[in-house]
Amino acid sequence: MKLSHLKQLIGYFKKFEKISAIYRTSDTIIKVVFDRDDEVYFDMQRSNSAIFTCENYTRSKVYNAPFDVVLSKRFNRCELEGVTLVEGDKILRFTTVQKGAYKEIKTYLQFEFTGKYTNVIILDEDETVLEALRHIDLFSSFREVRVGQKLLPPPVAPFVAKEYPIENIEKFLRDVYNERSKERLESLKKQKVSFLEKKLSRLQKLYANLDDETLLGREIEKNEHLGNLILANLHLIKPYERHLHVRDYEGNEIEIRLESFFSAPADIAKYFFKLSKKAKQKAKNLHIERSSLQEKMEFLRHFIQTVQNARDISKIELLFPAKKQDKKVKQNESIEQFFIDGYKVMIGKSEKGNIELLQKAKAKDTWIHLKERPSAHVIIVSDKQSLPQHIIYEAAKLCVDFSLFEKGRYLVDYTPRREVKIQEGANVLYNKYNTIEVDNTL
Repeated sequence: MKLSHLKQLIGYFKKFEKISAIYRTSDTIIKVVFDRDDEVYFDMQRSNSAIFTCENYTRSKVYNAPFDVVLSKRFNRCELEGVTLVEGDKILRFTTVQKGAYKEIKTYLQFEFTGKYTNVIILDEDETVLEALRHIDLFSSFREVRVGQKLLPPPVAPFVAKEYPIENIEKFLRDVYNERSKERLESLKKQKVSFLEKKLSRLQKLYANLDDETLLGREIEKNEHLGNLILANLHLIKPYERHLHVRDYEGNEIEIRLESFFSAPADIAKYFFKLSKKAKQKAKNLHIERSSLQEKMEFLRHFIQTVQNARDISKIELLFPAKKQDKKVKQNESIEQFFIDGYKVMIGKSEKGNIELLQKAKAKDTWIHLKERPSAHVIIVSDKQSLPQHIIYEAAKLCVDFSLFEKGRYLVDYTPRREVKIQEGANVLYNKYNTIEVDNTL
């Protein structure tokens, strides 16, 4: 936060007469409601502080730390007596008064935009610290910030700050929010895309290292042939031999080297038949594993594109919900789970995941699918008879995002799960349904 901007904001804040409400909306952002409904946000990140306004900033949780208790007690519904910069530095001080029946209580609310020492400090009229967003001890700075201690003045800045004129204060505060939101969105996109690309890279390596069907076929034939040769020459083989000399069906002598000793010649034949059987099983399941990896990679590619196309931070937060640390629930690798305004939305990442969704969904859950074309299956978990339309639209948009790479307008069907009849695998029939149009170009 620039000193020049703070000087100009002083005049803006002086027009307000009271603070109606004040509370933290996130770990470092404090919302202040001046007068009736003039909302201003103070972002007190270290070395990245700012003041901004916006239409709505979602409150992440309710804070009840000692700082928040004192903040609420001292400044909710208080009168503003003045706004100043302390010692001409980047420290914005609001002088407030709470008027009771018998006395007035004066309190200072101090926003310090001072780089790594950025802080919010609550002081009584003697400038003794009542609480602070960050407590600072003498080992970190000569200017201690501790409850019950008098706050020392800041050191004099060793430079003269440049002037940066603001033509329109309210536009400036909105632009700060838009610019910071844009920067944060791009940063989140980069972070999340990198995370997803690493997962995709691991799957691609697994796919590249899958066995070759032709080589497996040769291995099967070779081990079966060797097993049969051992059985045909049991009378010539001695126990515990590592180098066998046997004759093939044309009477030619061949040498077979063993990796370990066997106590009986028949065990050697069993060993080669076991290797052949193992290779057969691997070959049998190879197409299943290959198909599964292809579906997972395709899902991640859709996921990456959806993140790259996100136009606001709320979309990123929807795609990456916070994980609850207290519940050790095994994650289903075939199903992706999201939350839209508290409603659980599940998407099948593969045919296996689509089948599991259909099998586990309850009758009143809402099923979503692209109209008359292949797509991921989506389930909105709800016991309610009717869902808000915007929940259905957002879930339908996820269905489109995770099914198609092309942008456009698409029709999406939705109906209660009880109306969906499973035919074979993830193929279904349904008669009673509604249709919604989703535009994923927006």
